[in-house]
Amino acid sequence: MINAHKYLDKIEVYKPGKARIEGSTTEMKKLSSNENALKSSKKAIKAYKEHYQDIHRYADGSCEELRAAIASKHNIDKNKIVCGAGSDEIIALLTQAYAGVGDEIIYSKHGFLMYPISAKRVGATAIAVAEKNLKADVDAIIAAITNKTKIIFIANPNNPTGSYLDSKEITKLIQHTPKSVLIILDHAYDEFAAGARSYPDAVKIVNENENVVMTRTFSKIYGLASLRIGWSYSSNEIANIINKVRGPFNVGGPAQVAAIAALQDEVFFKKSQRHNKKWLRIFFKEARYLGKIKAYPSIANFILFDFNTENNCQIANKMFVERGFIVREMAAYHLPSCLRVTIGTSEENNEIIEILREINDRL
Repeated sequence: MINAHKYLDKIEVYKPGKARIEGSTTEMKKLSSNENALKSSKKAIKAYKEHYQDIHRYADGSCEELRAAIASKHNIDKNKIVCGAGSDEIIALLTQAYAGVGDEIIYSKHGFLMYPISAKRVGATAIAVAEKNLKADVDAIIAAITNKTKIIFIANPNNPTGSYLDSKEITKLIQHTPKSVLIILDHAYDEFAAGARSYPDAVKIVNENENVVMTRTFSKIYGLASLRIGWSYSSNEIANIINKVRGPFNVGGPAQVAAIAALQDEVFFKKSQRHNKKWLRIFFKEARYLGKIKAYPSIANFILFDFNTENNCQIANKMFVERGFIVREMAAYHLPSCLRVTIGTSEENNEIIEILREINDRL
């Protein structure tokens, strides 16, 4: 038998939101993975389809045109951008480059599951810091920093809770973190969060702090989840390091051309933002009348619902499934009484509200 690193035994394989229910022949509506309710830009789909004649060729390994498009969109230096197979890959590459056996990586207790998985992949210790009211606790994170700390992950807004740290809180964290520690601001839901009160400008923060990296994705508001494409913005030094450890052709050609086209479709982008903000307002207005169900504040494209007990949550999940909906169970995030529901189409959202009312009446 060939033995792998023993520290890999500590990893629990990441389980994404379910796409189907075992044994069910019913066509299910999937609201478990925070995908764009409006699907994808028609311009992006067209670019993807037209790329078929070039699939025999290797894609541009440096993502030159895509980085230029991202840079133009955000008024940043393209040389400080690195593209990857989803922001997940960027997170893994940063962890590989800056942490190893004996090091510590900090994240908030209910943060994205890929943070502890990435830490354990390289033999580092994942430090889960307790939150306050399902929000990252800056003071607790600062207190958890030791001479072994190499990376701090901050999902902003956070998946699965929907909470976020404002500009003052991020500034405080940076001021009290040694410059030798990498702070990774995971802004996967940045475009949905735009306009939220005191929401941090991660680009500005990166420009002012060489130990801060921002990661972004095309999987959410741009609706390109299946193509696996994300990017980071950092100092030149960090970008150069990521480029040394990434694969030579880590982003496929279809993903690159679709992402470039998606960036140019402002109509789809704005429509997606408006749809999401509209339904967040409707859901939270409705939640006032659901006395037995708590909806946690969110600025992303999902809402975390708390059913008070694990048993109640199981009853609620069963009712969703019976009505043809797959939502995300939260036991893996240490939230066994909660379910996370993605903002869907208008029709789906209205059905979800009806089901929530039925659940509330039953509990």
